[in-house]
Amino acid sequence: MLGSTPTTSEASAPDERLVEHAPSGRLVAQRGLFRGPDPVCPDDLYAQITFGNAARERQRLVVHTGAEVSMDTYFGRFPASYWQRWTVVSEVHVEVTVSGSGRIALVASDSKGETRTVAAKEVTGQRGGQVTLRAALNQYLDGGFLWMEFAAPESDLVVERLRWTVEAPELLRPTAVVICTYNRADDCTKTLQSLAADDEALEVLDAVYVVDQGTDTVASRDAFPQIEKDLTGRLRYLRQPNLGGAGGFGRGMYEVTEHGSEHANVLLMDDDVLCEPEIAVRLTAFANRTPEPTIVGGQMLRLLHPTILLAGAEYANFAQMVPGKVVKGALDDVDLTAEAEDEDGVPTGKPNRGDRRVDADYNAWWSCLIPAEVIARIGLPMPLFFQWDDVEYGYRARHAGFATVTLPGAGLWHADFDWKDADKWNEYFAVRNAMIVTSLHAEIDPKQTARVFVSRVSRYLLSMQYGLAATLIQAVEDFLKGPDFLHDGGAAAAKQIHVVRADYPDTVMHPASEIPGLPGSVPMVQAGPVPSKARLVLIKRLIHFAMGKTVHQIGAVTQKDATWWHLSQFDTVVVTDGSQGGVRVRRRDREVTVKLAKQCGRLTRRLINELPRLREEYRAAAPDLTSRDNWRRLYNRD
Repeated sequence: MLGSTPTTSEASAPDERLVEHAPSGRLVAQRGLFRGPDPVCPDDLYAQITFGNAARERQRLVVHTGAEVSMDTYFGRFPASYWQRWTVVSEVHVEVTVSGSGRIALVASDSKGETRTVAAKEVTGQRGGQVTLRAALNQYLDGGFLWMEFAAPESDLVVERLRWTVEAPELLRPTAVVICTYNRADDCTKTLQSLAADDEALEVLDAVYVVDQGTDTVASRDAFPQIEKDLTGRLRYLRQPNLGGAGGFGRGMYEVTEHGSEHANVLLMDDDVLCEPEIAVRLTAFANRTPEPTIVGGQMLRLLHPTILLAGAEYANFAQMVPGKVVKGALDDVDLTAEAEDEDGVPTGKPNRGDRRVDADYNAWWSCLIPAEVIARIGLPMPLFFQWDDVEYGYRARHAGFATVTLPGAGLWHADFDWKDADKWNEYFAVRNAMIVTSLHAEIDPKQTARVFVSRVSRYLLSMQYGLAATLIQAVEDFLKGPDFLHDGGAAAAKQIHVVRADYPDTVMHPASEIPGLPGSVPMVQAGPVPSKARLVLIKRLIHFAMGKTVHQIGAVTQKDATWWHLSQFDTVVVTDGSQGGVRVRRRDREVTVKLAKQCGRLTRRLINELPRLREEYRAAAPDLTSRDNWRRLYNRD
């Protein structure tokens, strides 16, 4: 059954909260937090002790005598440039409760990272008094942030309830969180607990949708009844078969906008995150102050490397079929607690902050707020199952006139992509959907698309990744079937690709201590330097393959060294998987290589000949595929 499984919370008029309501006082744009929601969150991403000693709590800071603390940090900064450019707000207030004596300063940066003090106040013998500092948002268009600094030269200074506030709109738009989950019940449970434990963040959320598509369900966890209670009537728990991220997130978008919620925000959030509930406060406030409906996205911090920001803002390179490219000038996979370097790699003496304003083409759906007006105008996601669905939606919105803003300081921690399975089955969706989205939103020469396909397959064959080469070949074959192939939302394709890959032993991961058919000790062989002329090396390796020449009969290679130009020199190689959970054994097989190469060649010719026609077919089919009627059918809601 594709419809939802009723629960107590779902049966209680799930959308009655999702109406605009009058604000009470000024709008909290962001809170000043001094520690993260979990002990693994680095304190220096919130408040940095620049001198002396201080005690940091979630919403309380004690600056001991002689100490200084700066909130020139990832979560401590207020993105003044983004508020000036994208909202109607002209001034921000910083409101803080203080006890003791010391100096409180409001500091600003410009697009070059140069700093100045905007306002300051000396306090003496305060006992829980409120201090308010103000800053006009009129000098930050190309870049610049605001933050607070505290000094206690002669006695302790206690800082509590730090709030950045702006003038509220006449009516506040409600926000509904939508979490799509598939057999990550423990991760999703923790995310829900994090939201439920933060009362102030919960105040800006009128509903929390959980679209559970797995067999190991969130509702089966012992903590679920308490979560339902703690969310105080907000929880909407929906069950459906696995329709991927597009179907899961799309279900939440569908439900929120189904019953007249014309002015609501839909905040999409992945299940495998360490949630900073503050993201709901910041995205919701920002979206409430834009003059036109605007997609507002959060940023991703690496879960396994929690001080590293993945990207400041992103776009897709359609010619190379690569999403997640970093906009020029944006932070790119940097340690936010480390010293920044210039373009030549020379230390600048300044921290990695990214003072320049950068504009994104789209925002990934690890955390992304979409106004209901956008959904009403452009429809629901393409039924791509997953991979590129967020890219497609962002570019579709862009073409319809809706901007996307990736908001600095609105972040959460997500599982590191490069620590997942490097020989992944979902590359099928990455390639097939890249071709679909490129057909919809770009005018790429079919020969260029074919070159990218051939290049990837060639490298996989040289690396003895036969299962991955077959995965790409299947992706292109299915793309060539045209848009009717998307009729079931991708469920059949998700199953079929596992069947295809089962024929290739290199797709199986083994424990490092139990490598089948090989001696207990395999010599490690390190890779040489990156070739300066990769294309010539590729041709050379292909010639060597044709002649049956290799350099090493057997060897072991680390994940870092697992490049095609290195692996192509082995007869048999044991490669560490990107997940670091085991190894894969790859053996040279001439017969399989030739078979897959011929399939690649045949598909390449078809791509070049048929892509212009398919581009028109996908574009013609898009309105129906993204319609409420199509998704109502997929959700069995008739």
